[in-house]
Amino acid sequence: MSVKGDDKTPLYAYLTSHPNKEIAGEVPWNFTKYLVGRDGTVLAKWGPKTLPEDKVIVEAIEKALSAKP
Repeated sequence: MSVKGDDKTPLYAYLTSHPNKEIAGEVPWNFTKYLVGRDGTVLAKWGPKTLPEDKVIVEAIEKALSAKP
């Protein structure tokens, strides 16, 4: 399973070529985090240095969970 190059998996191909420029781009390192909404829409991306319990991530998750389906 590849995350770079011509044989990258479909998920990484989708994430790295996402129309939203804040989400698109190569995955810089392990522990890059993506927030995916209930409908499968990629809502946000955070780099490896942002901890999972960081306030910005927690608030984004809470906002996504409170949104009407």
